Amino acid sequence: MMGPFRPLVAAALCLGLSLSAEAARADELSVAVANKSEPELCAEKDNINLEFTSSQVRSLRIQAVHPSYIGQIVVDRWAPDFTSCDMTHDPSFVAQARRVTFFENERMWLTGHVYPSFWRPAKVPFRVGDRVEQGLHVVQLWMLHNERAEEVLVVYPQDGYWRARPLPPAHMRWSAYGSSFLIGPVETQERPIVDFEEISFDPATKSFTMKFARGGSARLTVDTLDPDRIILDVSYDGPMPGGRPFMAMRSMYTTEFNADVAKVAWRTATGKGWGESPIMSWPGGELVELWAGRTIASRHNTSAPDMVFSRFSSGPPVPSAATPKK
Repeated sequence: MMGPFRPLVAAALCLGLSLSAEAARADELSVAVANKSEPELCAEKDNINLEFTSSQVRSLRIQAVHPSYIGQIVVDRWAPDFTSCDMTHDPSFVAQARRVTFFENERMWLTGHVYPSFWRPAKVPFRVGDRVEQGLHVVQLWMLHNERAEEVLVVYPQDGYWRARPLPPAHMRWSAYGSSFLIGPVETQERPIVDFEEISFDPATKSFTMKFARGGSARLTVDTLDPDRIILDVSYDGPMPGGRPFMAMRSMYTTEFNADVAKVAWRTATGKGWGESPIMSWPGGELVELWAGRTIASRHNTSAPDMVFSRFSSGPPVPSAATPKK
């Protein structure tokens, strides 16, 4: 797959994709991150669970960035691995499969799908303009790049999971999804979820607005998209009801060579350098920026992006200035 190249986490952090340009700002907040990850043998179960909590946060930035070894990949792997998996007791709600197209122009389109079954009842409406569709299991944002359709962002309205990925690098025709994240008041209903009242999309601003069943709302906007990263800016209208986490990251880890996330690196408000740790032994803590990803290629979703969470603020998000928008 690739040579013995072993980049350090620091190499990923110094690529100029996210972090040197994200220098400490006077208004950045420290947030508490709890690591609730548990050991797991099944590679198709999300056993990584990082929960972010702060009553002051009103905006933040999420980035999905190609891993530091992306240029070394010769053979990508993305097929599911059900070794040691028992899904027989998972809940399942039957539905009539269908596909809809909400919006389409020469550069961007939005589609929705209903699967034959899903683990939760389908009750969340999704709105684009005057059109409302009920019961969609997944909604996909597509962008045209090099005369190809590239799916770059998905949301599952029935449980609140999002996935993002950059455009593929020059030497690859495709790259994999990996970790998921949740935006809004995170709660546990068999597994961590966000319960939506409604989601809507504005094509003019590339923004998703989420109304939460527990109260309050948030907006997620695609700020930048290129073959290095996708930048998503998130804003909230207030604190999370009941003091719940305002965000969570979900991923999988069985071993370092079979994981979507294996390590974390973090920056604190007063720290002189970055901390680094294997994800399963990291105790969590207060931080102003977090990287979660891999420094060696995995047999699971080899090309999946690293995740970066930063710019936690009590004010509105600040759009990127250095990178042209796509």
